[in-house]
Amino acid sequence: MNFIKKANILYLLLPLAVLNSCKKESATKSDKEIIEIKDADLPKNVLPKMKPMGKETPLTADYVAEKRRQIDSFYRKNWPNNSMNGGLLVAKNGQIIFEKYEGYANLRTKIPITPETPIHIASVSKVLTATAVLKLVNAKRIDLDQKVTDFLPEFPYPDVTVRMLLSHRSGMRSYAYFTDRDKNVWDRHNTLTNQDILTIMATKNINLEQKTGTRFAYCNTNYAMLALIIEKVTKLSYRDAMEQIIFKPLGMDHTFVLDFDKDKHNVAPSYKANRVEIGIDYLDKIYGDKNIYSTPRDLLKFDRARNSPSFLEPQLLSQVYTGYSNEHKGTKNYGLGIRMINWPNGKNFYFHNGWWHGFTSSYIQLKDENVTIIALSNKFNRSTYAVRKLSVIFGDYPFKVADGE
Repeated sequence: MNFIKKANILYLLLPLAVLNSCKKESATKSDKEIIEIKDADLPKNVLPKMKPMGKETPLTADYVAEKRRQIDSFYRKNWPNNSMNGGLLVAKNGQIIFEKYEGYANLRTKIPITPETPIHIASVSKVLTATAVLKLVNAKRIDLDQKVTDFLPEFPYPDVTVRMLLSHRSGMRSYAYFTDRDKNVWDRHNTLTNQDILTIMATKNINLEQKTGTRFAYCNTNYAMLALIIEKVTKLSYRDAMEQIIFKPLGMDHTFVLDFDKDKHNVAPSYKANRVEIGIDYLDKIYGDKNIYSTPRDLLKFDRARNSPSFLEPQLLSQVYTGYSNEHKGTKNYGLGIRMINWPNGKNFYFHNGWWHGFTSSYIQLKDENVTIIALSNKFNRSTYAVRKLSVIFGDYPFKVADGE
């Protein structure tokens, strides 16, 4: 009798088990479908998000040991006597080969720099700003050749497009130059904001440096305007938009846009080469061109996501790594938010450097070799930029020891 009861119970439970299994399978399938939705197919109230890179080919122990030895030799030569005051990370296939941190986040309080210490990444912030814009382009919220006035009606230069901002071909003047001398334009006792820059250009007769679209001229104003466009399109602050599109989806837990009024005295300060602290000035509230704090490990996550097949549609991605400053022959060029060197031997070197106050930064993508090199420091030192020479360890890059920044 007990056997029959048990058999009946099993008979009754079996359909429930099958039903639950179907539900789980359906849920799994549904989750997968959500993950695979293209940016362009997202509902208009849903922001496109960066996705982490999947599993990559592991490196052999012998390969890691040999490369680590070479990088360590380079490190000791360029930063003798523990002089870096920052962090260096080198990875291949997303696997960290070499990582070292030294010095202090704050020399007064002797807080050491660790893998979790956020440091101002200066103009490497432009790569992240460009990435957010490109995701919005990928989602059909922005068109690369759309006029800036479509988003910012008071913007006074009618021929400038989003692509021109990304590639530094707008012809605009740097906000640091037109706000630093004339009190009728701006009183430097007041902290400048992105909106202030736009208002000044719209109302103070700020002329272009050169005719729009005629030549490349690196200019921070371009990326301050891109940050305002991000805010206009997402209806969020730049800080929150970057968090939702990039930082949170990638688990960049130690990366943030500076909240100037709240955190300006709580972040790592920067120092001159002689270890004298550099104070805050009236330009330190502007974002888009700078003002992102991050760590080498977080930037590695970001880099791998930029190399993921889900980053951008192929046709758009190809435009990112196309050079737009072709009016003068040479190897140096600028794409959409990324610097590049294109050599006659066919090798392409993609990177972005940063320098703000005493903060120096270098972000390097060796795309052919799947290698990432990141260096961050809060004490001014040009050796931060010398990490490009590590590329010769991995591929046929024609850098010489005497090459400068």
